[in-house]
Amino acid sequence: MPFRMRFGPDDLLRCRFAVSPLWETEGAVRTLKEPGLQAYHMPWLRQTREAARALDLTPLWLLMPRPGHSPDFLCPPPLGPSAAIEDELARVRATDPEVARQDLARSLADTPGAAATPQGRAMLADPARAVRELADLYERAWQALVAPYWPRLRAVLEADIAFRARRLADGGLSGLFAGLHPSLSWADDTLTLHKPTEHERDLGGDGLVLAPSVFVWPDLAAGFDPPWQGTVVYPARGIGGLWQAPQAASEALVRLLGANRAAILGGLGEPATTTGLAHRHGLALSSVSAHLAVLRDAGLLTSRRYGHQVLYERTPLGGALAGD
Repeated sequence: MPFRMRFGPDDLLRCRFAVSPLWETEGAVRTLKEPGLQAYHMPWLRQTREAARALDLTPLWLLMPRPGHSPDFLCPPPLGPSAAIEDELARVRATDPEVARQDLARSLADTPGAAATPQGRAMLADPARAVRELADLYERAWQALVAPYWPRLRAVLEADIAFRARRLADGGLSGLFAGLHPSLSWADDTLTLHKPTEHERDLGGDGLVLAPSVFVWPDLAAGFDPPWQGTVVYPARGIGGLWQAPQAASEALVRLLGANRAAILGGLGEPATTTGLAHRHGLALSSVSAHLAVLRDAGLLTSRRYGHQVLYERTPLGGALAGD
């Protein structure tokens, strides 16, 4: 049977998007476990090779069966649209030891022999210690593997959410879900994941969290049992160019706008924030803000607010000048 999530009237009103640095850290750790599946991230894998060698990620890898259950408490659905890693790790560390033990046992059971390994036995014998050590390991993985690249990653995730929000406004939930992943379908108030995973859940009025991820590609993650809110983690748009250097603007565009403004305009193939653009182009935030203001006043860019972030994207005129 496929994985089905059934919506009631209240659930339809409580679907929300979220960006989670903890989930991206989990995705980065999973990518290091199976690097051959992630051709898009080869530049990142090369850049983080030494940092990854300094981490012992085997306790986390032991809890990432493929296929199988990964512990829900290690990556709980974020409570807001843009969580801070410190707040997410605090929630992990506050997990009740008995809840953690049951979740760990379920995950270890999906890998033959995992519960009998020294690490598996230690986790089950002292789940309170396991919670502390796993949270600490995720914190080190965040600092070494994700934090240096977070402005770039967050810009891609927020741009994806802006795009999906427009899809939702234009076509409702059916239009939104149709473009998230080929294995998802929507019919009769039910979201179905067409994979050999037998699971059904009535969302019960809590709604659904939709979280883009740069590391989940080419898969899609869905699940969380009560009391966690139902969640779908899907591949973000724009990861094909995530690790590529910005393309040089044409000489004509540089003569017209200047080098930095031409680079910013040319690099806005997807909506981006001021912070993301500053990181991408190696410019100061104040300089990027000034350039964006000039481009917007000239009718080449438009901006919209998402939460506490402002996303910029090219207007049709700006796209024409950039060569779209």
